[in-house]
Amino acid sequence: MKKILIVIGTRPEAIKMAPVVKTFLNLPNEFDTHLCVTGQHRQMLDQVLDFFNLIPDTDLNVMQPNQSLSTLSSRLMDGITSVINSFNPDFVFVHGDTSTAMIAALCSFYLQKKIVHIEAGLRTYNINSPFPEEANRQIISRLASLHIAPTLNCKMALIEEKIPKKNIIVTGNTVIDALFLGLKIVENSPSRKLLEFKREIKNSKVILVTSHRRENQGLGILEICKALKIIANDFPEFQIIFPVHLNPKILTPVYEELSGLDNITLLEPLDYELFIWMMKRSFLIITDSGGIQEEAPSLNKPVIVMRDITERQEAVESGAVVLVGNKKERIVNEVRKLINNKDYYDKMASALNPYGNGNAVSEIIDLIRELDG
Repeated sequence: MKKILIVIGTRPEAIKMAPVVKTFLNLPNEFDTHLCVTGQHRQMLDQVLDFFNLIPDTDLNVMQPNQSLSTLSSRLMDGITSVINSFNPDFVFVHGDTSTAMIAALCSFYLQKKIVHIEAGLRTYNINSPFPEEANRQIISRLASLHIAPTLNCKMALIEEKIPKKNIIVTGNTVIDALFLGLKIVENSPSRKLLEFKREIKNSKVILVTSHRRENQGLGILEICKALKIIANDFPEFQIIFPVHLNPKILTPVYEELSGLDNITLLEPLDYELFIWMMKRSFLIITDSGGIQEEAPSLNKPVIVMRDITERQEAVESGAVVLVGNKKERIVNEVRKLINNKDYYDKMASALNPYGNGNAVSEIIDLIRELDG
């Protein structure tokens, strides 16, 4: 029986790894699976675990108020090393580009464990954007034994970095597996909270907005707020729904600039259940999130990305998303174009999702079955 350690710390990791964890757990005769969460996101992580009914075997709970990246990394290093030594896995699964993922990979390398990197090969080649994620994922790629690339472009990026082809597999992105699993849960057993949320939204046309990246803090978020004011004024028939990230550098200016406007609703970060329902319900999405760039095309929702560069270039090339940066004129002009030009909207909404069809997890499990422990 192969021993599988899965390490996650943030909400996006939990979402994208949930179908992986659940599938391994559903095969107890083949795999001994240990789920370690670090708590890099606390409240948002716990919401996702509850939604997918996942119970961690280990919870390191590493977060402390106002701690630096170096302090976080030190605490992660000690905790994850202890888990690896105790469980002695054959394979350590990490996801994406978080500090949790990078430190888990480094600990595994030090202890000579095989590292499986889910969502490998994303690149901007700007080490400071996104920060520190671009550095994290490049570091993990130097350490991983097996690279699970979501797209062919990601595979080619890894090959250009001299990663052996035999160690790379293209599966699509597990976020699509998670989205379809989540929507099935929402459809079959919606929570009371979701039913109440549906009643509050009513029948309004919705523009969904999210922003959290460091590059949009400061002047960037102020430009975004100015754009949303213009959009709200130009299109009073639309309701702008903005779940606001808890980081004070986002939270404070957003509430100062946008509170009290009739057709802008500011919310706390939504549970995953509410958020995927909100994505499906929306007319279009304005965001700087990476995951939403992957999910929304499967829901046929155009995405305006408030970044200058993206590591998800496939979505841009497919026509499903458009990059506009964080200047208010470009944001406003793109929204006007999507609302006023039906042909343009339909073309974006019908673009093929380059991140797969929801079969990534089954391919990953089949691959691990074939490998020596």
